[in-house]
Amino acid sequence: MSPCNIDHSVEDVKKKLEEQSPFLLSELAEKCANFLTVPRSQNDLNELFHHLKKYDLASEEEREVRNKKITSLFEKNILK
Repeated sequence: MSPCNIDHSVEDVKKKLEEQSPFLLSELAEKCANFLTVPRSQNDLNELFHHLKKYDLASEEEREVRNKKITSLFEKNILK
């Protein structure tokens, strides 16, 4: 995925999560929703948005990569 210079709001990310939730593992979708219940940095919001973007069109291999990156984002924020 190429980087994007657009900053995404919490509302943008929540909408994207809602759109892509049917294609995510239910546990991961729930973790994403929980992640968005507290204030997050703009970088974290952008990163999550881009992992969710067009998730439904991604191959199984690409979805696995994205799942790992999303999980890594959560773990990184637990350590903060």
